[in-house]
Amino acid sequence: MRAAPERGPSGPRINDAIRVPDVRLIDETGENVGVVSRDDAQERADQAGLDLVEVSPDADPPVCKILDYGKFKFQAQKKAAEARKHQKIVEVKEIKMRPAIDDHDYDVKMRSIKRFFEDGDKVKVTLRFRGREMAHQQLGMAVLQRVKGDLEAIAKVESEPRLEGRQMVMVLAPR
Repeated sequence: MRAAPERGPSGPRINDAIRVPDVRLIDETGENVGVVSRDDAQERADQAGLDLVEVSPDADPPVCKILDYGKFKFQAQKKAAEARKHQKIVEVKEIKMRPAIDDHDYDVKMRSIKRFFEDGDKVKVTLRFRGREMAHQQLGMAVLQRVKGDLEAIAKVESEPRLEGRQMVMVLAPR
């Protein structure tokens, strides 16, 4: 008889840790055997030299499979690692502007923003006011509205322009 590894804090119950009287059994070939007693299922697993693993504990009766638990755990880890590898982490890139930005500078910033959207990143547009520029916040709002209008086709506004101390901030996300 194989040693009965206990289940971890998040893993499925296996072998003697399964405490229900009857289980729906799937054998090592993948055939559905049907509802059998837990003792019968454990004996079949022992004869095959494998583990009895509870794969669906919420079913009535619970579904158990006869398989190699070590191999099962390894496959699950590989699948999880593959899923993590294909995840895209969305970054928030920041573009800083001034209320009196020149046309050429504005165009350069817009090209950068478009490149960030192509990479799938969000963009935080920060407009900084210095000194007496605080008295002309409408100029800053006009610049941010211009950005919003120019990018309407490829971006959606995630947070409208708002004043945070001496700077105005707006967050855009790609469509």
